[in-house]
Amino acid sequence: MKAICTLSLEFENPEKAKKVLRSIQADDQGFVTSKVTGRTLEAVVESTSVSSLLHTLDDYLVCVSVAADIVKK
Repeated sequence: MKAICTLSLEFENPEKAKKVLRSIQADDQGFVTSKVTGRTLEAVVESTSVSSLLHTLDDYLVCVSVAADIVKK
């Protein structure tokens, strides 16, 4: 089975979205494909099971949250 989730995270402006993407992209390692379109960070998360997908989403969203907090400052 393959589990896939698509995320769209909107930021205040394209620069903040790009900074967050640059901050988290090193951790994608084949599980997440992400890009910025305008001020939206788009990510596709793929996994072999729902539980693994949830774990990856949790990790990804924590990283995005930390990066977004740092970009605000």
